[in-house]
Amino acid sequence: MRFDPPLVAGTLVRRYQRFLADVTLADGRTVTAHCPNTGSMLGCAEPGSPVWLSPAVRPGRRCAWTWELVEPAPGVRVGLHTGRSNHLVREAIERGVIPSLSGYTRIRHEVRYGEGSRIDLLLEADTRPPCYVEVKNVTAAVRGGVALFPDAVTARGARQLAELEAEVGRGNRAVMCFCVQREDVREVRPADQIDPAYGRALRRALAAGVEAMAWRARVSPEGIALDTALPVVCP
Repeated sequence: MRFDPPLVAGTLVRRYQRFLADVTLADGRTVTAHCPNTGSMLGCAEPGSPVWLSPAVRPGRRCAWTWELVEPAPGVRVGLHTGRSNHLVREAIERGVIPSLSGYTRIRHEVRYGEGSRIDLLLEADTRPPCYVEVKNVTAAVRGGVALFPDAVTARGARQLAELEAEVGRGNRAVMCFCVQREDVREVRPADQIDPAYGRALRRALAAGVEAMAWRARVSPEGIALDTALPVVCP
C-alpha cells in the first residue's frame, strides 16, 4: 500500500477524546488530525513523538488531516490506522504473501454472518469451505520484541472469537489474523494483564480449531506492506 498523496511529517502535541490529535507541522502550524484508532494506543501516543499525517482528499471533512504513523522510539515506525489493516491483509493475500490463505477465488469484505456480526474478509472458492478471516491491528509492544493484543479491554473482540469458533463447528475455516504494523516485533501474545477475558477466549477458540496467524509489516512514510510471518504465542 502506497500513500498517495504523500504523508506530511509533524510532532505530536497530544491525543485527546480518543478520535483527535493535535500535531505541530514543520512550518510551525498546529493542526487537529483525526485519530483512526480507538484503542489506548499503549506506548504510541507520547507527546513529542514524530508523526505523519495524510491530507484529506475529500472536501468538507471535519478534520483536514488523518494521523497515519508514529515513531515511538528512534527508527521504529508504527502504522496506527486500524482501517488500513483489512486492506493490508487482502493485498498480501492477493500478492501471494500469505501461502496458507492462497487458493481462494473470491474475497469479500464486511459480510454478515453469525449473530449479527460482520466478518472482515470472507475467502471463497467453489471446491472448498469458505474461510472467515477476522483482522486485528496490532500496535502495542513491550520489551523483547513481543507485541500484545489487545491494548484495551475489548468485549467485542471476545464475541468475534466466539463467532469464529461457531463457524468451525459448522465445518468452515476460521482465522484470526493479527496485522502487526511495526518492524520491531518477533511474536504476538494475548495481553492477559490488560484483558484476561480476551486471552481466555483466544485460547478457547484455538482449542476449538480456529487458526491464529500474525504478519508483520514494513512501515515507512512512503507505504506499508506485510511481508513477515510471526508466531502467535499463547503460553
